[in-house]
Amino acid sequence: MSHILVYIQAPAAVPTKSQRELLTLAGRLGEVRVVLGAAADDAALAALTSWGAAGFYAAAANDALVAPQAALLAAAAKDSGAAAVLLSNDAAGREVAARAGVKLDAGVITDAIDVDADLVVSKSVLAGSYTVRVKATRGPALVTVKPNSVHLPADEPAAAAAAAEVQVLATGELGPVATVTGTVERTASGRPDLTEARFVVAGGRGVDGDFGPVEDLADALGAAIGASRAATDAGWIDHSAQIGQTGKTVSPQLYISAGISGAIQQKAGMQSSTYIVAVNKDPDAPVFEIADLGIVGDLAAVLPQAAAEIRRRKG
Repeated sequence: MSHILVYIQAPAAVPTKSQRELLTLAGRLGEVRVVLGAAADDAALAALTSWGAAGFYAAAANDALVAPQAALLAAAAKDSGAAAVLLSNDAAGREVAARAGVKLDAGVITDAIDVDADLVVSKSVLAGSYTVRVKATRGPALVTVKPNSVHLPADEPAAAAAAAEVQVLATGELGPVATVTGTVERTASGRPDLTEARFVVAGGRGVDGDFGPVEDLADALGAAIGASRAATDAGWIDHSAQIGQTGKTVSPQLYISAGISGAIQQKAGMQSSTYIVAVNKDPDAPVFEIADLGIVGDLAAVLPQAAAEIRRRKG
């Protein structure tokens, strides 16, 4: 059976949805081993084991940025003879994959939405307008997988009786690197993670600097908040909320677009949503081409009415 590596950047006692998707996909392809991008306690190791990890790789020390993770991933790929390596399709995952690909002289494939038993990868191209099938021609394929692309099992796996074995690897001399001198935990918003949320409310240039109506509707729905690049570039909201070709990809059950024109770069990050509602004053806005429901109107008037009705129906 082929060995499939999964890179988990931040192990936790409760794996994120994206991490569970990577482990589920890897389990379909072969025996799963996890490369730990950071220190993991017993609870995290047990949780990952219950999701299919048959073994772990860790570095002796990991206090630098990116370089040691790439070196560890390359060392683990060589030690295991892995046929493929799966990583998250975020900025960190893509950078680690690129650096490890150089070390392994291996092919790197990004924006994957599926991998079949022959390691042929389905991926989105041209801002999500097309899906193509590609395959790495040398080395273990390093594949970054878009979140919300893998169907998870209906039932949670049974808790592992014991965690799988951790193998510590030497990563060798890294040369000059940037090191972590301290960390500060980000203040929790109480809202779900953007890439894993069932509902997303996103605002764009049309909010004109005021995300209040977007936040109010999101809180009424229990939704995550997203934004277009125009809104994040203007400084109205943090860049971590950006959705689109150069931001995050979301695939919620409900996506509400408020004051976003819907240019192709933005569509790339949300067009796989199950149901799309668009609110825009411009009746010719491109977002209406993919919306299931379009509302031509001022978001400052429409969103508060929607939030009030949702709260009324909730009682």
